[in-house]
Amino acid sequence: MNNNKTESMANWIKTDDIKVMIQDKVELKKPKSVRIKQHLKLKEKQAEFYFSDGYVPHFSDEGPMRFCAEDVEKYELKKLRRGDYPPELILDLHGLNQEDAKQEILALFKACKKQQIHCCCIIHGIGTGVLKTRTPYWLAQHPDVLAFHQAPLEWGGQGALLVLLDYVEPIEF
Repeated sequence: MNNNKTESMANWIKTDDIKVMIQDKVELKKPKSVRIKQHLKLKEKQAEFYFSDGYVPHFSDEGPMRFCAEDVEKYELKKLRRGDYPPELILDLHGLNQEDAKQEILALFKACKKQQIHCCCIIHGIGTGVLKTRTPYWLAQHPDVLAFHQAPLEWGGQGALLVLLDYVEPIEF
């Protein structure tokens, strides 16, 4: 370069000789274990959809709190009421806020599915509290819930619900 003349780099570079560089990077996939973990986290987030606070199903005002899915016989509801299905797992929601209660209910359903348990008991408490009113709404939204009924006195009476769950039995070869 000359000291007399101040030239910029643009004058030195000839644009005619420049070629576009081809991308040579390879995007690697994440390991399968990481993808599986991400998929499971996504499924957990989607599971929260089942417990929408905006959904209010129609329950009968007469008698105790009860629900039966459309494809389930009403006789199953009667067996729940009589206590023919003893709960194998019990969840106590006392002292939890709504979000924690939703997460605990999901964890209960996962544990029931893992251990192949058909009937569980959810204790929400007696009174007019938020959990007593919201818990049946959440349960009615979940696809694994076949039916629920106010628990008999030995399992909590008006402060608890017996829940009948559906799970797919493993196929044995």
